[in-house]
Amino acid sequence: MTGTSFFSDMVQTITERGRKLLSFSPRTEKLPSGLAGLERLCTMLLSSRGEASGMALAAEILQQWSRLNDEQQRDFMLLLADRFGPDSDKLEKAIDTYRAERTAKTVLQLHEAAEPRRQELIRRLNLAPKGISTLVGMRERLLELKADTPDLEAVDADFAHLFTSWFNRGFLILRPIDWSTPAQILEKIIQYEAVHEIHDWDELRRRLAPTDRRCFAFFHPQLPDDPLIFVEVALTKTIPETISDVLDEKRAPIQAQDARTAVFYSISNCQVGLRGISFGNFLIKQVVEDLRRDLPKLDTFVTLSPVPGFANWLGRERRNDDSDVLSVEDKAALTALDDADWSDDPAKTTAVKTALLPAAAWYFLRGRTPDGRAIDPVARFHLGNGARLERLNFLADRSPRAIRQAHGLMVNYLYKLDDIETNHEAFAQRGEIVAAPAIRKLLRSEKPARATPPKEQDKTKASSKELSS
Repeated sequence: MTGTSFFSDMVQTITERGRKLLSFSPRTEKLPSGLAGLERLCTMLLSSRGEASGMALAAEILQQWSRLNDEQQRDFMLLLADRFGPDSDKLEKAIDTYRAERTAKTVLQLHEAAEPRRQELIRRLNLAPKGISTLVGMRERLLELKADTPDLEAVDADFAHLFTSWFNRGFLILRPIDWSTPAQILEKIIQYEAVHEIHDWDELRRRLAPTDRRCFAFFHPQLPDDPLIFVEVALTKTIPETISDVLDEKRAPIQAQDARTAVFYSISNCQVGLRGISFGNFLIKQVVEDLRRDLPKLDTFVTLSPVPGFANWLGRERRNDDSDVLSVEDKAALTALDDADWSDDPAKTTAVKTALLPAAAWYFLRGRTPDGRAIDPVARFHLGNGARLERLNFLADRSPRAIRQAHGLMVNYLYKLDDIETNHEAFAQRGEIVAAPAIRKLLRSEKPARATPPKEQDKTKASSKELSS
C-alpha cells in the first residue's frame, strides 16, 4: 500500500466515525440541506473543534454541493461572498486598535481580522475525502460563474490564494509518462492534450514509445492519478520548423543518444480549476535538468509553440484603416487568407508569407495589451521563463485548428541555459523581448502608408491642378 492510499483510507475512516458522532449529536437530529441548510453546515464546520466531526461535516457539504443545479451553485458562491467574508465588527475594532498603536501585535491582529471566513472554510473543506479534487472542480465552476458575476471576484481570489500554497512546487511530484504508465493515466493524457490532439491509442503510442520521445507530468500527492500539467518532448538532431517534422507517423526515429536537441512541442494544463496557478516554468526547468542528466550530449532546448491569438489580431489589423502594421499592399496580399484553400496555392502562399511574417514580427516585438503586456499568452509564458524568441515558422502547422487560430504560424523559443536569468530579468523588469536578429530584421522601420480615401484623392488632384496653373 502506498503512503497516499494509506492516508486516504485513514481520512475515510475518520470521516465515517465523524458521521456516526454527528448522528448522535444533540445539536441536530438530521443534517440540514438546501441553500439555507448549507449555510448552517458551513457555520457548524467553522465552529467545529473535533477532527472527526469536522471531516464528516466537510464531506457532507461537498456532497450536497455536488448535487446542486447550476443556479443553486451560483447562489452558494454568492452566499460565500456575502455571508462568509471578514467579520466586520472584528475588522473595525482591529483597524481602530492599529491606528492607536502601530505594533507588530496590532498588525497581526489586523491581518487575522481581515481574512475572510471563507478562507478557513475552504481549508476545512479540504479535510474531506477527495476534498482537494472537489475543491478544484468547485473553482472550475466558479470561474464560469465569475464571467457574468463580478461580485464573485473576491471568492475566486480566496480559492486562488489557497491553491497557490497547496500546489506549491515543493509538494509536486515529477513523473515520466511512457507506454508502461497505467492506462487510467494514459487515458487522461489523451483527454487533456490541448495543443496537438491525440486521436487514438496508436497515436499516443507514437508519442510515448519510441526511444526519441519523452513525456513528463507533475502530480500532487492527493491527486496521484490525475496529472496537473504535462509536457511532450521530441529528441532531434536539429531544431524542427514544422510540427510534421515531429509528429509524422512515417518519420524514422533516431537513437536518443544521437540527439542534440530537445523540443518541447506540447505543454498542456490539465485542471481548469487551477487556472492562474503556474506550474509550467517549474516543469520545463525540472525536465531540462532530468534530460541533461540522462543525455549529457543534449545542448539545445527549444519549443515548437502555437500562436493561438495571431489570426484574430491580424484580422483586426486588416480591418483597421489606419494600421500601424499593414500597408495597402500587405492587405491586398492577405486577402488570400479568405480563401479556404490558400495554403495549397504556391502563388498565394508566397504573397501571404511576404506580408505575414513582418506582421508577425510586429505582433511579438511591439504588440501590447492595454495593460502593457506582450499580446501573445504563449509568448508571455516562455519569455517570462527566460527563453529567446528564436524563429517564426510559416505554415508550420496545417491542421484546421492551427490554420484557424494562427494561419499555420508556429514559433521556436530557445532556452539557452547561460542566458535564461538575463532574459527573464529583461522581460520581467523592463518588458524587453529578447529575439534573434533574423526576427528583428523583419520589422519595418516606418509606419506603412495607408490608402487615401476617395474624397482626399479628389482634393489632392484639385491641389495639383491649382499648382500647375
